[in-house]
Amino acid sequence: MNNFTYSIPTKVHFGKGQIVHLKELRESGNKVLLVYGGGSIKKNGIYDRAVGLLKEAGLEIFELSGVEPNPKIESVRKGVALCQEHEIDMTLAIGGGSVIDCAKVIAAGVRYDGDPWDLVIDPKKIRGALPIYSVLTLAATGSEMDVFAVISDMDKNEKWGTSSDYLKPRMSVLDPEYTYSVSAKQTSAGTADIMSHILESYFTNVEHADVQARFAEGLLKICIENGPKALADPRDYDARANLMWASSMAINGIISGGAEVEWCVHPMEHELSAFYDITHGEGLAILTPHWMEFALNDSTAGKFADYGRNVWGITETDDITAAKEAVKCTRNFFKQMNLPSTLSEVGIDDKYFEVMADKAEKGCKGSFVPLTAADIIKIYEASK
Repeated sequence: MNNFTYSIPTKVHFGKGQIVHLKELRESGNKVLLVYGGGSIKKNGIYDRAVGLLKEAGLEIFELSGVEPNPKIESVRKGVALCQEHEIDMTLAIGGGSVIDCAKVIAAGVRYDGDPWDLVIDPKKIRGALPIYSVLTLAATGSEMDVFAVISDMDKNEKWGTSSDYLKPRMSVLDPEYTYSVSAKQTSAGTADIMSHILESYFTNVEHADVQARFAEGLLKICIENGPKALADPRDYDARANLMWASSMAINGIISGGAEVEWCVHPMEHELSAFYDITHGEGLAILTPHWMEFALNDSTAGKFADYGRNVWGITETDDITAAKEAVKCTRNFFKQMNLPSTLSEVGIDDKYFEVMADKAEKGCKGSFVPLTAADIIKIYEASK
């Protein structure tokens, strides 16, 4: 296990009715930028409840609405301009990971003199941020409790992740009831996203990181158990609660600290989203089994076999056989969740495979099985 420093300063208020803690925002000032997406929070009542609480706390509210599912740099720039014009003290995101990511980079952009896109492509330039708060409405990205944000510039067909300790939210409200209205498609895609975060950290070359591995296996089993339950009954509180908490635990550092590894399926999928603007979790569900098949060899079979035995309950003693069965179980689970299994199902052809692979390659160096651009093309081809 590697040396590591673990610190999660995010205060989490988890459970029914915890939105009342929005009154804590007054600790950070008097003006708040409320960031949200397409307006679903107005239909389900969260908006009215939040605005009421903020006003009770004496906060002046400014709004940035219409944040995209793959948040665009244009929305970040609008938010930064609003904050600078009105001398806003903090950002509050109400929504899923895309909204939270947008609010994060807005908060950092206010503390930066240049274009906020600089902070996306070069995280070292993030030297501060406004206090960041969130109310989560979709279990998927873990942005409510992590250092990351992903922003797109569709004019350049670029989608990049940035990270900084300054991007950790100060406080997040996690009420599973707020995910009841999440569609079946987004519930499935969110589950795949959570599992991908876990798998990216789980498949590491760091030896003897057993605590992290056992945590990861338990989280994967939670997703496998509760994803189908949430699909069958969207108002199953316990299923929604377990998925929501697994989402946070998947990427807040508890399973990656001391077992660090570069991720590779995410960089490959970011290119799909950058060129085709597809749902992130669906792209991950398509690519993951094909990456597994490509990465499986005599050297890696033991890790894949552990995954199969400890997560899926496979009893096969031969590592290669157990590993292949684990890949099959993964693929079948995504099918059970009604997720697409081929790129053609989401409208992707091979037109940009080479350019996407060239861009993704830089993110796959140092991964569990390092990938060249040629390797990535093979995975794309297998996923067609």
